[in-house]
Amino acid sequence: MIEDILEEATGKMESTLAVFRDELSRMRSGRASTALVDRMMIDYYGQDTELRQIANISTPEAMLILIRPYDKAAVRNIEKAIQMSDIGVNPNIDGENIRLNMPALTRERRLELVKFLNRRMEDTRVAIRHIRRSANSDLQEFEKEKLISEDDRKRGEDEVQKLTDKFIAQIGELGADKETDIMDV
Repeated sequence: MIEDILEEATGKMESTLAVFRDELSRMRSGRASTALVDRMMIDYYGQDTELRQIANISTPEAMLILIRPYDKAAVRNIEKAIQMSDIGVNPNIDGENIRLNMPALTRERRLELVKFLNRRMEDTRVAIRHIRRSANSDLQEFEKEKLISEDDRKRGEDEVQKLTDKFIAQIGELGADKETDIMDV
């Protein structure tokens, strides 16, 4: 019973951390990253399609993203989607390739990104704590129904807390690495 609760809490915490990692990969830092555009939705023959499904995306230089559509007819739609997005870059088209020259981040923009990062870190920590609260609530419910003893409940709560501490530490490490990446000039 306790193992089931711990297993469920672990799964939820891992998926929360995976979402946070995904958000970090999309957050702009000092270098160009394909993650900025690879999941951008493009109108491709009337269907919303992720850019990575219709084009090869690479970073041949530190401040350049190169997009090579598999279908030349998609170039204009890709250009339009990039212009309408919030990445703040104008696409340059040279025949069938699209180049995104990433401007250097200003100090103010870097500080804004760090503030946003800290908000996202705190939101993720709160989500982890909600999972902890839910697991502890389940343990208390099992104790009330006489399915586990008070000692088992306390042991289970200690295990849930250890799990929570582990995931919150991972969030802190990921956030610190990203902050260093953002502030690196």
